[in-house]
Amino acid sequence: MKNLIQKAIRRRNPSFTFDPALGNVALCSFIWTQCWGLLRGLKLLFLFKNPKMAMLGKRVSFFNTPKITFGRFLKLGNDVYISALGKQGVQLGDNVSIGAFSRVVVSTSFNHLGEYIKIGNNVGMGEYAYLGGAGGLEIGDDSIIGQYFSCHPENHIASDLSIAIRHQGVTRKGIKIGKNCWIGSKVTILDGVEIGEGSIIAAGAVVNKSFPENSIIGGVPAKLLKTRI
Repeated sequence: MKNLIQKAIRRRNPSFTFDPALGNVALCSFIWTQCWGLLRGLKLLFLFKNPKMAMLGKRVSFFNTPKITFGRFLKLGNDVYISALGKQGVQLGDNVSIGAFSRVVVSTSFNHLGEYIKIGNNVGMGEYAYLGGAGGLEIGDDSIIGQYFSCHPENHIASDLSIAIRHQGVTRKGIKIGKNCWIGSKVTILDGVEIGEGSIIAAGAVVNKSFPENSIIGGVPAKLLKTRI
């Protein structure tokens, strides 16, 4: 049975192999959880979406579903919320995994719609992420991301001292993260940042400027620590 399940998982992750130390009790629990996830994924039919083998956790919810697109084997943890209120909505590639309690929100305002959120193929993201898409957010293929990740492609204008900040409007440049990046836990990326392909961002970094490909970045604010060669 273990071999059959391993073959099934390899449809989503071709390099997957069960650890020899994995016990039967844990394996049965895993199977049970995955089966329930697939069953919950069928609720996408009621939203006029092809489930494409999606696995959904408990209490997953969506807003503005006509502008949500996704590829095969989508996996969303418990209490994930996806809101595609925006000009282009939310686009998720194949084999995208988003951890529990995460929020994927293009915009929250009905009077100034945001742009989009695009996540490429084979992207894995930990729990408690917050992805904003006001100015546009792109995450490239094969990127792996730790817990408590946040992206904020928008800034408030605060230049006029006589007007409340909330009435001065915003600027939006967008955020782009290249392919094959490794982003540690509790990383925050701010508006206007571009991260080059193959880069690594250390846990806890606050990134407020762009870096070229193969950069290793860390600190608050983040700086270049070294280059992968």
